[in-house]
Amino acid sequence: MNTIDEVHVAPLGYEDDRIVGPAEKYDVDVLYLLEHDDRTDAPEYHDEVRERLADLGVSVRSRSVDLFDIYDVLGVVTTLVAEHGGDIVRVNVSTGSKLSAVGTAMACMCTDATAYYVHPEGYPYADRGERQSYGYRDDEALPSYPIESPTADQVAVMAFLDEANTEAYTAKKKDIIEHAEEADLSFVAENAPANDKAKFALLNANVIEPLLEDGYIAVEEVGRRKQVTLTDTGANALRAFRHVLTQS
Repeated sequence: MNTIDEVHVAPLGYEDDRIVGPAEKYDVDVLYLLEHDDRTDAPEYHDEVRERLADLGVSVRSRSVDLFDIYDVLGVVTTLVAEHGGDIVRVNVSTGSKLSAVGTAMACMCTDATAYYVHPEGYPYADRGERQSYGYRDDEALPSYPIESPTADQVAVMAFLDEANTEAYTAKKKDIIEHAEEADLSFVAENAPANDKAKFALLNANVIEPLLEDGYIAVEEVGRRKQVTLTDTGANALRAFRHVLTQS
């Protein structure tokens, strides 16, 4: 019999009670602490947070992330949510940087996870000035405004462009179709196009046009061919949604 775990995700910044309080309230089974890549100046009480969570019987797991990079946070959280597809996942948006708050909230909009904000008892922390708040008063779920994430085919094409394009060569639509056939991407495999014209039509409808609309790719006509490149926005989206490729 499969059990359903209560899984929480929380950036580990300059908060402690706002992490531990909800863990106790919700009887959390697993809590992922998102720790900043550069931990050289991590406050000493971070170890206390882990100890308090362990005393509650919480399985504490750490993930390294740039807490000041929205897309890095977004990618890590969406990946964790995907790994816990059968569990209840809640994400604490109030314990890291402002940018990590945006990243965690966006991750919840792209998934079934619930974002929540924790209200402390007060500011600033009474005896340790580096902490931003003290106590745990309550928390509230944030409203969800769903964001449509790229499809597995679209992410696969973005990954292909990221690898194939160099200073000396830029991928064409024909290259993408050849890759799609080799990789068995669904827009080709599930439709069995009868000729090249049908393949290009499927590519445009299922991949090129949606990615252009989202600003993830750019298409430039060079002679009779169309070169396709990944934009900076597309590169960030690939970082955020690359985990989709492991699920397909």
